[in-house]
Amino acid sequence: MRERKRYMWLPFLILSLAITPTRSNTLFIYKSCHTTLYPELCYLYLSHFATRIGTSPRLLAQTALAATLSTTRTTSKQLITYTKTHKMTRREMSAMKDCLEEIGDSAYELHISMVEMGKVRSGSDFLFNMNSIETWVSAALTDDDTCTDGFSDKRMNAEVKIMVTRGASWSLIHHAFFSVRHHYRCNS
Repeated sequence: MRERKRYMWLPFLILSLAITPTRSNTLFIYKSCHTTLYPELCYLYLSHFATRIGTSPRLLAQTALAATLSTTRTTSKQLITYTKTHKMTRREMSAMKDCLEEIGDSAYELHISMVEMGKVRSGSDFLFNMNSIETWVSAALTDDDTCTDGFSDKRMNAEVKIMVTRGASWSLIHHAFFSVRHHYRCNS
């Protein structure tokens, strides 16, 4: 229960960050997202926070991490609700249980990433801190992939697959961080 309260403020924080963007801010986000695996999704999501982000690689990275953590938590809640309101086979229930565990791990790793991001300063520990964050984000992305892999069997209910893969779109936002790290390293 305490864990839930800790993250309840994230959606409000993310919504409060969205204000009218300027051209230079949106251009910065566009260029940062352009090198990601899903540039349109990255830009579509992060451009809503252009005024808050400005042209700061740090704020872009922090926003990408906060948004991903918030989306991960929301997806977890939706999947839990789904399991309570829909009949599932034993195989689907087992895969969903594993998936929810992976999502929980992912949320923890994203939280640690945000904590580490708060410690990043230029200087001798800069690369170490950035590498630590990359490791945590990469682990979170792996957890997300593992979750969706559990539903790849053709015998799984199509509705359950759609629910999980649609919910797994949170992993796409992770890619924004990998683009941001390059800018962050170059500009700090």
